[in-house]
Amino acid sequence: MAGLSCASSPSRAPMSPAGAGSLLDHVHNAIDLGSGRALSDNANISVLPLGDGGVLCLTEATKGSVLVDLETIGKFRYADRLWALLQSTHPVVTGTEPLSLLPDMFGHGHRVVRMAAGSNERKVAFGSETRWDIPLRMSLTLNQTLPKVIGRVRCWGGLTPGWVHSFAVTENCVVVPEMPLRYSVAGVLMSELTPLYIFDWLPESGSYMHVICRHTGKAVASVEVPPFMTLHLINAYEEKGEDGDKTHAIIADCCEYYADPSIIKEFELHRLRSPGIYSDALPDARVARFRIPLDETAFGELETVLDPEVHGRGVQLSSINLAYQGKQHRYVYACGAQRPCSFFNSLTKIDLVEKGAKMWHEVGSVPSEPLFVARPGGTAEDDGVVISIVSTMEGEGYALLLDGMTFQEIARVRFPYGLPFGFHGCWIPEKI
Repeated sequence: MAGLSCASSPSRAPMSPAGAGSLLDHVHNAIDLGSGRALSDNANISVLPLGDGGVLCLTEATKGSVLVDLETIGKFRYADRLWALLQSTHPVVTGTEPLSLLPDMFGHGHRVVRMAAGSNERKVAFGSETRWDIPLRMSLTLNQTLPKVIGRVRCWGGLTPGWVHSFAVTENCVVVPEMPLRYSVAGVLMSELTPLYIFDWLPESGSYMHVICRHTGKAVASVEVPPFMTLHLINAYEEKGEDGDKTHAIIADCCEYYADPSIIKEFELHRLRSPGIYSDALPDARVARFRIPLDETAFGELETVLDPEVHGRGVQLSSINLAYQGKQHRYVYACGAQRPCSFFNSLTKIDLVEKGAKMWHEVGSVPSEPLFVARPGGTAEDDGVVISIVSTMEGEGYALLLDGMTFQEIARVRFPYGLPFGFHGCWIPEKI
């Protein structure tokens, strides 16, 4: 079956506009924010399959974690003593263990944690429990004085960590982006909304990519890159040299908005309800590729992989064949754009080798994240089907199945009820 969560804007406290409210109001709001009472528990962002057959629905607030199976639904309680109000909404499942990031405001970075299948206890994301003190500005420290050993990725720029919506994992590394969209110090302390909710866009603070080893916890590389704005990293893999043995660089692909943070404001309800005013308001996006050298070079590269016009200058909510997670991939499935539009209104299959794209579009339909499901026994990367849950302008919905190779429609199954739009989902094979 395919599971899908409905999503809106990032979970946040009911904060006041700048300059509004009394001093006492700001104090109360700050206390509620710091204690977590004011944060949403609506698990409305992503759906994560756990290794034990369960499904975890998430939002950015850790208390908004909900465990679902076919018979029950209930709050997911973490049993560890890792105090964290926020989390990355896109953990990466490696085998049967989800890896996740917990923003650390006081530590100016992110904690990297993992959780074994069947457990609700987050632990160190690496194999060693030795304390490492690495003489780099981005370091990872394993501190045995804490109840659980925690890995820390320290950010390079600004006074607060960069916001991370998603990250990537290769066969041996964890890849963490640091863009100049940072948690707002003044906004959090004063409990006031900024023009970008609780974030500040600070391009002068720099943009960076960090790589750490999954097995030892050692810092592998930290490089400065051109400014970027991304919600979703597509995949990452290790680039080998001519000898095919030593890794020379990490390649990471993402859906990138030309360093324009306005994408997080474009989905506000009043904008979506005003198509005449915002008839082509969807910001331009591209498939961008980071190249992170591992030779102690200070700067990495960021380039456009293919002409964005082939997918309508829109690419978001991406997925790949999960057998290629952490490995070199060729195909990307994503939501695209049929211009003019103020929201994603098509599906696209992108070929990173041939630099082309195939599109699916139907007037009045809004598709969700396309999920690739490999054909049992298939060997080709795109041998399978693509599933998307589609909402229509009449308030109806259906499951759409496309051929993974040709991207032609195979079937659609209409639901007997209205269906709100949902961003992310997951595929869970039927148990035999």
